[in-house]
Amino acid sequence: MRLKSSIPFSIMLPILLVTVIVSLVAAPVASAQTADEVVAKYVAALGGKEKLQSIHSVYQEGTSVMQNGTEINTKIWKVQDKLYRQDISFGMGNVVIIATPKQGWASNPGNNGGAFTAMSDEQLKALQSQMDCAGPLVDYAAKGNKIELLGKDTVNGSTCYKIKLTQASGNYITYSIDEKTSYVLRETRKGGGFGGGGRRAGGGNGAAPAPDAEFHVDYSDYQKTPDGYIFPFVITIGGRGARNNVEKLEVNKPVDEAALSKPTK
Repeated sequence: MRLKSSIPFSIMLPILLVTVIVSLVAAPVASAQTADEVVAKYVAALGGKEKLQSIHSVYQEGTSVMQNGTEINTKIWKVQDKLYRQDISFGMGNVVIIATPKQGWASNPGNNGGAFTAMSDEQLKALQSQMDCAGPLVDYAAKGNKIELLGKDTVNGSTCYKIKLTQASGNYITYSIDEKTSYVLRETRKGGGFGGGGRRAGGGNGAAPAPDAEFHVDYSDYQKTPDGYIFPFVITIGGRGARNNVEKLEVNKPVDEAALSKPTK
Protein backbone atom coordinates (compact mmCIF):
# COMPACT_ATOMS: atom_id res chain seq x y z
CA MET A 1 0.00 0.00 0.00
CA ARG A 2 1.51 3.39 -1.03
CA LEU A 3 1.22 6.22 1.50
CA LYS A 4 0.55 9.67 0.20
CA SER A 5 2.59 12.57 1.48
CA SER A 6 0.63 15.04 3.55
CA ILE A 7 2.93 17.89 2.41
CA PRO A 8 1.88 19.52 -0.88
CA PHE A 9 4.47 19.35 -3.65
CA SER A 10 4.41 23.14 -3.96
CA ILE A 11 5.75 23.34 -0.37
CA MET A 12 8.04 20.30 -0.64
CA LEU A 13 9.93 21.60 -3.69
CA PRO A 14 11.44 24.70 -2.01
CA ILE A 15 12.47 22.53 0.95
CA LEU A 16 14.26 20.10 -1.35
CA LEU A 17 15.98 22.95 -3.20
CA VAL A 18 17.20 24.50 0.04
CA THR A 19 18.54 21.12 1.19
CA VAL A 20 20.49 20.65 -2.04
CA ILE A 21 21.90 24.19 -1.94
CA VAL A 22 22.96 23.85 1.69
CA SER A 23 24.72 20.56 0.99
CA LEU A 24 26.58 22.03 -2.00
CA VAL A 25 27.71 25.08 -0.03
CA ALA A 26 28.61 23.18 3.13
CA ALA A 27 30.76 20.51 1.44
CA PRO A 28 33.63 22.81 0.35
CA VAL A 29 33.58 24.64 3.68
CA ALA A 30 34.03 21.39 5.59
CA SER A 31 37.11 20.41 3.56
CA ALA A 32 38.70 23.87 3.29
CA GLN A 33 42.04 24.59 4.93
CA THR A 34 43.24 27.83 6.44
CA ALA A 35 46.83 29.06 6.17
CA ASP A 36 47.36 28.36 9.87
CA GLU A 37 46.06 24.80 9.54
CA VAL A 38 48.34 24.08 6.59
CA VAL A 39 51.38 25.45 8.44
CA ALA A 40 50.46 23.57 11.63
CA LYS A 41 50.39 20.29 9.69
CA TYR A 42 53.74 21.15 8.10
CA VAL A 43 55.32 21.78 11.52
CA ALA A 44 53.83 18.55 12.90
CA ALA A 45 55.07 16.52 9.90
CA LEU A 46 58.63 17.65 10.64
CA GLY A 47 58.51 16.65 14.29
CA GLY A 48 56.74 19.57 15.96
CA LYS A 49 57.68 23.06 17.08
CA GLU A 50 59.80 22.00 20.06
CA LYS A 51 61.83 19.57 17.95
CA LEU A 52 62.47 22.12 15.22
CA GLN A 53 63.42 24.87 17.64
CA SER A 54 66.03 22.56 19.20
CA ILE A 55 68.14 22.95 16.03
CA HIS A 56 70.98 25.37 16.74
CA SER A 57 73.35 24.52 13.91
CA VAL A 58 73.36 22.61 10.62
CA TYR A 59 76.21 21.42 8.42
CA GLN A 60 75.54 19.89 5.03
CA GLU A 61 77.54 18.59 2.08
CA GLY A 62 76.05 17.89 -1.34
CA THR A 63 77.06 17.01 -4.90
CA SER A 64 75.41 17.66 -8.23
CA VAL A 65 76.40 17.15 -11.87
CA MET A 66 75.47 19.75 -14.47
CA GLN A 67 74.26 18.86 -17.96
CA ASN A 68 77.74 19.54 -19.37
CA GLY A 69 79.24 17.03 -16.92
CA THR A 70 80.67 19.56 -14.47
CA GLU A 71 80.57 18.29 -10.89
CA ILE A 72 79.60 20.82 -8.25
CA ASN A 73 80.32 20.28 -4.56
CA THR A 74 78.48 22.36 -1.99
CA LYS A 75 79.02 22.90 1.71
CA ILE A 76 76.53 24.75 3.93
CA TRP A 77 76.93 25.99 7.50
CA LYS A 78 74.16 27.54 9.57
CA VAL A 79 74.27 28.83 13.11
CA GLN A 80 70.97 30.02 14.56
CA ASP A 81 70.60 33.80 14.11
CA LYS A 82 74.37 34.18 13.65
CA LEU A 83 75.69 32.70 10.42
CA TYR A 84 74.89 31.38 6.97
CA ARG A 85 77.80 30.26 4.80
CA GLN A 86 77.81 28.43 1.48
CA ASP A 87 80.96 27.21 -0.29
CA ILE A 88 80.53 26.00 -3.87
CA SER A 89 83.37 24.27 -5.76
CA PHE A 90 83.23 23.56 -9.49
CA GLY A 91 85.48 23.28 -12.52
CA MET A 92 86.17 27.00 -12.89
CA GLY A 93 86.85 27.72 -9.22
CA ASN A 94 84.92 28.50 -6.07
CA VAL A 95 81.97 30.60 -4.99
CA VAL A 96 81.70 31.59 -1.32
CA ILE A 97 78.72 33.31 0.31
CA ILE A 98 78.89 34.56 3.91
CA ALA A 99 76.04 36.24 5.75
CA THR A 100 75.97 37.39 9.36
CA PRO A 101 73.25 39.46 11.06
CA LYS A 102 74.98 42.74 10.14
CA GLN A 103 77.25 42.04 7.16
CA GLY A 104 77.57 39.78 4.16
CA TRP A 105 80.18 39.01 1.49
CA ALA A 106 80.41 36.97 -1.69
CA SER A 107 83.25 35.88 -3.93
CA ASN A 108 83.41 34.18 -7.31
CA PRO A 109 86.20 33.40 -9.79
CA GLY A 110 85.04 36.08 -12.22
CA ASN A 111 85.43 38.87 -9.69
CA ASN A 112 89.08 39.92 -9.53
CA GLY A 113 90.37 36.39 -8.99
CA GLY A 114 87.83 35.51 -6.32
CA ALA A 115 88.09 38.63 -4.19
CA PHE A 116 85.28 39.14 -1.67
CA THR A 117 82.85 42.00 -2.12
CA ALA A 118 80.28 43.26 0.33
CA MET A 119 76.64 42.29 -0.23
CA SER A 120 74.00 44.89 -0.86
CA ASP A 121 71.44 45.49 1.86
CA GLU A 122 68.81 43.78 -0.30
CA GLN A 123 70.89 40.63 -0.70
CA LEU A 124 71.68 40.49 2.99
CA LYS A 125 68.01 40.92 3.94
CA ALA A 126 67.03 38.14 1.56
CA LEU A 127 69.45 35.80 3.33
CA GLN A 128 68.29 36.58 6.87
CA SER A 129 65.83 33.66 6.81
CA GLN A 130 68.68 31.26 6.03
CA MET A 131 70.06 31.85 9.53
CA ASP A 132 66.83 30.47 10.98
CA CYS A 133 67.54 26.77 11.45
CA ALA A 134 63.91 25.92 12.18
CA GLY A 135 62.68 27.87 9.16
CA PRO A 136 60.60 31.05 8.79
CA LEU A 137 57.26 29.19 8.98
CA VAL A 138 57.91 27.83 12.48
CA ASP A 139 56.43 30.22 15.06
CA TYR A 140 56.11 32.67 12.20
CA ALA A 141 54.06 35.34 13.99
CA ALA A 142 56.58 35.68 16.82
CA LYS A 143 59.24 36.41 14.16
CA GLY A 144 57.17 39.22 12.68
CA ASN A 145 56.20 37.16 9.62
CA LYS A 146 52.74 36.96 8.06
CA ILE A 147 51.19 34.13 6.06
CA GLU A 148 48.36 33.77 3.59
CA LEU A 149 46.90 30.87 1.63
CA LEU A 150 47.06 31.54 -2.11
CA GLY A 151 45.17 28.39 -3.15
CA LYS A 152 46.65 25.26 -4.66
CA ASP A 153 49.14 24.27 -7.32
CA THR A 154 50.81 21.11 -8.58
CA VAL A 155 54.50 20.28 -8.15
CA ASN A 156 55.85 17.23 -9.98
CA GLY A 157 52.40 15.65 -10.01
CA SER A 158 51.56 16.33 -6.34
CA THR A 159 48.77 18.69 -5.30
CA CYS A 160 50.05 21.37 -2.95
CA TYR A 161 48.77 24.24 -0.85
CA LYS A 162 50.49 27.54 -1.68
CA ILE A 163 51.47 29.54 1.38
CA LYS A 164 52.95 33.01 0.96
CA LEU A 165 55.09 34.15 3.86
CA THR A 166 55.92 37.84 4.07
CA GLN A 167 58.83 38.59 6.34
CA ALA A 168 59.28 41.62 8.56
CA SER A 169 61.95 42.80 6.11
CA GLY A 170 59.37 42.90 3.31
CA ASN A 171 60.85 39.93 1.45
CA TYR A 172 58.53 37.06 0.67
CA ILE A 173 58.76 33.32 0.19
CA THR A 174 56.02 31.19 -1.37
CA TYR A 175 55.90 27.56 -0.21
CA SER A 176 54.17 24.73 -2.06
CA ILE A 177 53.25 22.26 0.70
CA ASP A 178 52.22 18.72 -0.26
CA GLU A 179 48.55 18.13 0.50
CA LYS A 180 49.29 14.53 1.58
CA THR A 181 52.66 14.61 3.36
CA SER A 182 52.68 18.28 4.46
CA TYR A 183 56.32 18.54 3.30
CA VAL A 184 57.52 21.56 1.32
CA LEU A 185 58.00 20.44 -2.29
CA ARG A 186 58.89 23.86 -3.69
CA GLU A 187 59.77 27.28 -2.44
CA THR A 188 59.85 30.42 -4.53
CA ARG A 189 61.95 33.38 -3.46
CA LYS A 190 62.62 36.81 -4.83
CA GLY A 191 66.12 38.19 -5.00
CA GLY A 192 69.36 37.65 -3.14
CA GLY A 193 68.78 33.96 -3.31
CA PHE A 194 72.12 32.24 -3.76
CA GLY A 195 70.02 29.10 -4.18
CA GLY A 196 68.44 26.35 -2.22
CA GLY A 197 68.14 27.25 1.43
CA GLY A 198 65.09 25.14 1.79
CA ARG A 199 63.28 24.83 5.04
CA ARG A 200 66.54 24.61 6.99
CA ALA A 201 69.39 22.86 5.29
CA GLY A 202 70.23 24.65 2.06
CA GLY A 203 71.94 23.11 -0.91
CA GLY A 204 72.15 25.55 -3.78
CA ASN A 205 74.71 25.14 -6.52
CA GLY A 206 75.22 28.55 -8.03
CA ALA A 207 75.74 32.24 -7.45
CA ALA A 208 73.05 34.76 -6.66
CA PRO A 209 70.45 35.93 -9.14
CA ALA A 210 69.73 39.62 -9.54
CA PRO A 211 68.26 41.24 -6.41
CA ASP A 212 64.77 41.39 -7.96
CA ALA A 213 64.87 38.00 -9.74
CA GLU A 214 62.43 35.28 -8.76
CA PHE A 215 63.55 31.67 -8.65
CA HIS A 216 62.32 28.39 -7.20
CA VAL A 217 63.87 25.39 -5.49
CA ASP A 218 62.37 21.89 -5.42
CA TYR A 219 62.77 19.44 -2.51
CA SER A 220 62.30 15.69 -2.44
CA ASP A 221 63.53 12.47 -0.81
CA TYR A 222 62.74 13.57 2.74
CA GLN A 223 64.59 11.43 5.30
CA LYS A 224 64.87 11.29 9.06
CA THR A 225 68.35 11.66 10.55
CA PRO A 226 69.53 9.35 13.36
CA ASP A 227 68.68 12.08 15.88
CA GLY A 228 65.14 12.39 14.55
CA TYR A 229 65.29 15.49 12.35
CA ILE A 230 63.66 15.44 8.91
CA PHE A 231 65.33 17.05 5.89
CA PRO A 232 65.05 16.83 2.09
CA PHE A 233 68.01 14.96 0.64
CA VAL A 234 67.47 15.98 -3.00
CA ILE A 235 67.38 19.70 -3.86
CA THR A 236 66.92 21.01 -7.40
CA ILE A 237 67.39 24.64 -8.40
CA GLY A 238 64.72 25.66 -10.91
CA GLY A 239 66.05 26.43 -14.38
CA ARG A 240 69.43 24.76 -13.82
CA GLY A 241 68.39 21.13 -13.93
CA ALA A 242 71.08 19.68 -11.69
CA ARG A 243 69.91 17.71 -8.65
CA ASN A 244 71.93 18.40 -5.54
CA ASN A 245 72.17 15.17 -3.58
CA VAL A 246 72.85 15.60 0.12
CA GLU A 247 75.66 13.25 1.12
CA LYS A 248 76.34 14.45 4.66
CA LEU A 249 74.15 16.27 7.17
CA GLU A 250 74.96 17.09 10.78
CA VAL A 251 72.66 18.80 13.26
CA ASN A 252 73.85 20.60 16.41
CA LYS A 253 77.52 19.70 15.87
CA PRO A 254 80.24 22.21 16.88
CA VAL A 255 80.80 24.95 14.27
CA ASP A 256 83.80 27.30 14.17
CA GLU A 257 81.56 30.32 13.81
CA ALA A 258 84.31 32.94 14.19
CA ALA A 259 86.46 31.50 11.39
CA LEU A 260 83.58 30.85 9.00
CA SER A 261 82.10 34.32 9.46
CA LYS A 262 85.05 36.15 7.93
CA PRO A 263 86.20 36.50 4.30
CA THR A 264 89.49 34.69 3.71
CA LYS A 265 90.86 37.09 1.09
